[in-house]
Amino acid sequence: MTGTATPPFATTCQEPMKTFRNGTVIPAHPLALDAERRIDERRQRALTRYYLESGAGGVAVGVHTTQFAIHEPNRGMLRPVLELAARTSAEYTDRSPVLVAGACGPTEQAVAEAELAASLGYDLILLAPYGATDLSDEQLLERTRAVGEVLPVIGFYLQPAVGGRTLPRPFWRQLADIPSVVGVKVAPFDRYATLDVVHGIADSDRGGDVTFYTGNDDHIVGDLLATYPTGAEFVGGLLGQWAVWVERAVTLLELTRRAKAGDDDALRTAVEMDTALTDANAAIFDARNNFHGCIPGIHEVLRRQGLLEGTWCLDEKETLGSGQLAEIDRIWDAYPHLRDDEFIAEHLDRWLK
Repeated sequence: MTGTATPPFATTCQEPMKTFRNGTVIPAHPLALDAERRIDERRQRALTRYYLESGAGGVAVGVHTTQFAIHEPNRGMLRPVLELAARTSAEYTDRSPVLVAGACGPTEQAVAEAELAASLGYDLILLAPYGATDLSDEQLLERTRAVGEVLPVIGFYLQPAVGGRTLPRPFWRQLADIPSVVGVKVAPFDRYATLDVVHGIADSDRGGDVTFYTGNDDHIVGDLLATYPTGAEFVGGLLGQWAVWVERAVTLLELTRRAKAGDDDALRTAVEMDTALTDANAAIFDARNNFHGCIPGIHEVLRRQGLLEGTWCLDEKETLGSGQLAEIDRIWDAYPHLRDDEFIAEHLDRWLK
């Protein structure tokens, strides 16, 4: 398939697609659980309100940060979690947030999840390789084509440490050739692999139609400031790191835009944030333990700010890593300028109603 074909949907003129194309902050939405590991609907809604009122352009739900386990049919959690975010987003009648639903698993499952998301008003599918490890690269592309018959697709390079796989440069060219692919989240946590995506997509006739979002939580500022020889640029982020401190994330994205437009003060400020943000992310994502405590680390930050009650995950073994709490204590004290505690405190009671 080539760039001359017309996608089987008509969303490109809608406001959410414009927002996505222009670039925005899209937090990867966590799953709020109570001590019994049931959905805490009140806090789940509060998180969505926090993100949208912080200035995020949308939310991504059912993705890695939401915990891939919600996709297991026996849990019966995917529909209610997607529905909660969609209903809460609809409270904001002054805007049209970008609603991204994560889909995973083999082709039949991924298509069914896309159909569910479409029925709930979602705009885009972030198609994860999770649960599809037995598929060849060509089968992954066929899965993308099938899902793209339902909703526009964001390709996803997920790092192997959390369920992804290595995907070569030709794969990304072929992915970009698919008319329903409108963007790609680049999150291999690897500069060489990131270049594979950039150059692979540039080799496609549709390269200019694919919008780049960084998912490299260890290199956020660098990705947002970069312009590649191919002309590719990361216009926004769809990030687990941006599940926390979102008001500051919105400010950072604006700083990088001003910096690229020639504002030297904005450039200096963004560069100064670079190392601090990466250091903070290493603690929150538990990099020293190969990302074992990635999701609990996000939960711990939100717990400290009052948005979550605890750090519980669906998998009881998914807990903070060895030494991770001390690391979060360290970065908490070291980088208060990265946090948005005052903003949350001002609005938290209303969000929780």
